[in-house]
Amino acid sequence: MSFASDQQAVPVQLSDNAQRMLALREAVFEAWETRVRERVAQARNVQPPILIDTLPAFYDNIVESISPDYPRTSAVDGTTVAAEHGGERARITSYDHSALIEEYQVFRWAIFDVLHREQVELDHREVHTIHSSIDSGIQEAVEAFSLVHSGFRERFAAALTHDMRGPLGATVSALELILRSNDLERIKAVAGKALANARRMSGMVDELLDTMAFHSGESIALSITGFAMSDVVAEVLADARTAHGPRFHVDEHPVAGWWDRSALKRAIENLVSNAVKYGAPDTTITLKVDHIHERALVSVHNDGPPIPPHEQECIFQMYRRAELAQRGDPQGWGIGLPYVRAVAESHGGSIGLDSSNERGTTFYINIPADARAFAGAPTLVTEQIPGATPAA
Repeated sequence: MSFASDQQAVPVQLSDNAQRMLALREAVFEAWETRVRERVAQARNVQPPILIDTLPAFYDNIVESISPDYPRTSAVDGTTVAAEHGGERARITSYDHSALIEEYQVFRWAIFDVLHREQVELDHREVHTIHSSIDSGIQEAVEAFSLVHSGFRERFAAALTHDMRGPLGATVSALELILRSNDLERIKAVAGKALANARRMSGMVDELLDTMAFHSGESIALSITGFAMSDVVAEVLADARTAHGPRFHVDEHPVAGWWDRSALKRAIENLVSNAVKYGAPDTTITLKVDHIHERALVSVHNDGPPIPPHEQECIFQMYRRAELAQRGDPQGWGIGLPYVRAVAESHGGSIGLDSSNERGTTFYINIPADARAFAGAPTLVTEQIPGATPAA
């Protein structure tokens, strides 16, 4: 199966050489891991799920891009997968820029070494595509690495005031009606609405506090337990189908692990809500759960207008809603995707995006299957805090 960043339900039509590359994925990563641990000092003690991070998706994107009939021109076309790799390296490891670049150079060597050994003959276009994909991947990974190291903070007050005004106003109105009414049934109905809005505000405040702490260099406080990812996805989809009908498709492979159940559920709910709000109406929304190299991948795919490349990073920043959302009717307070990033990174992983007209939009959470060792991992700003020590 493919772990490419566009996790759409339609089977991918790959060229013969692309299919051979896909079949050789594990051989490539075996060669890469051995050599990268030998050559890159910072990689020697990094645990396997952290070392591998988003590279399988990047590799499979390369596979797609060498297929002439597939709508992907390079491994970084319309996706943040390489940038997320650089971000993880900055947050979770003791890598520097040189180590990051060198491991991509080893990755290039591993691909061509295995293909040569297995007598896969590439034409000039395929060779050029692989080289340009890796070169572009290096550039995006280094840029993201630098961005994380430089850090940034966002202001909260204006967005908080604007987006909490709705549920707060509804709660006040409901309480005023209760004070004026003597109808017990009406009072119960209005009180129910007031309670629902109060709970909505409470959830918003919880997400805000978690994300503010995260952007101040703290990890979300996780309560790690063992469970099956499919159980959480089933709970999210039960609520989504009640609210939005049977437009959701699930493609699951069993993944059991150790994570914060509540935080992951809220994160997946945010991705599903995002797909409903900004995807094409009445089209299928696909959730996939996969497991590779001791990592869990949860993706949510929708069809509809793509997210432009220049917006693909800023939508993960606090209160930077995409221009499409700002121009249209869907309302949001700009905390959902930053919160998902906070959850993923606090588990020692990342959130990524793949979006284009042809492929639709996929958001994916990519985290270690056992996050117990990585809970409280360094996040966005801790690299700049005096005395902070990067995880190895």
